[in-house]
Amino acid sequence: MKVGIVGLPQVGKTTIFSLLTGIEADPYSTVHQKGIAKVYDKRVKILSEMYQPKKTTYATLEFYDTPSLIPNEQKSRSQVFNQVQNADALLLILRAFKNDSVPFPENGETAFKQLKITLDEFIFRDLEIVTNRIERLENAKRKLDNKEENELKVLKHMREILENEDFLSRHREEFTADQIKLVSSYSLVTLKPVVITVNLDENQFSEKNYESKTEVLNIVKDYNFAYIELCGLMEKEIQELPEEEREEFLKDLGITESGIERLSKTMYEQLGLISFFTVGKDEVRAWTLKKGSTAVEAAGVIHSDLARGFIKAEIIKYDDLINLGSEKEVKEKGLMKLVGKEHVIEDGDIITVRFNV
Repeated sequence: MKVGIVGLPQVGKTTIFSLLTGIEADPYSTVHQKGIAKVYDKRVKILSEMYQPKKTTYATLEFYDTPSLIPNEQKSRSQVFNQVQNADALLLILRAFKNDSVPFPENGETAFKQLKITLDEFIFRDLEIVTNRIERLENAKRKLDNKEENELKVLKHMREILENEDFLSRHREEFTADQIKLVSSYSLVTLKPVVITVNLDENQFSEKNYESKTEVLNIVKDYNFAYIELCGLMEKEIQELPEEEREEFLKDLGITESGIERLSKTMYEQLGLISFFTVGKDEVRAWTLKKGSTAVEAAGVIHSDLARGFIKAEIIKYDDLINLGSEKEVKEKGLMKLVGKEHVIEDGDIITVRFNV
């Protein structure tokens, strides 16, 4: 799954990317910078301690750091939107932290103003794409086929929503899955899941407040965005600590997870993803799956051969394994399930696939 990181200048966007991926990125780059981020999941660590495998593998997400979005500058807009068009979701960074040596973005002295500016840019970009396509279809020098007629109808409805300065994602129920598929090639950003991340300074983080927070949260609620607050400077300090000192540092702050850990999990959830596990002496691994997927689809994520030769899958619930202490105890209690292809996998399921070679 791919996530595009977007933000106005001087908001700490590249810092967040570097913290997520461990890559020292260039904040002034005009090309996207790609990195892989681990999705922190304490269950993986606990399973690894139980099985003592040769290898432990966490689920991951792919992040793209884009150039700063400069409002009303065509070149900047083209660079950013070209680079996020294949993203499955967007991570929008807003700045609340104060630093006299780092000016706020133009006309963006608060997180709320930055949010409004960026959402307007998203809407304007999609309106431009939709309008251009409508004009091409209406000016075609031939009769449109049924698919094109349907597409034109969908686009006109979308144009009306965008002209009202609204996000398409707020009107998803007005479109069928087939209609969304008709316009999928245009990579409309106002249809993508969005996570809002507010970058705070240490005082704001400890006080859990910043200027215009209420207004930001109102938009988050109205648009059904995911939301998280973190302090980029503090996150950098946390990552530089030896692992044994991190828990104590977080405890002193009154939190159990770092902001980067919370962010990766929030992103995962906003994308509608779950984790299932495979366990053993060779490897304990978290696998990524779309919510609502079946046992045979989970098998295919592990390896296509497992899906082709799928017979059954053994399912153990993570909580049952941890509470009882061993697979043997789970089976003796009758809590291990043997399921077929259409069984829906749930977050935390531990799977063993039976298959024909």
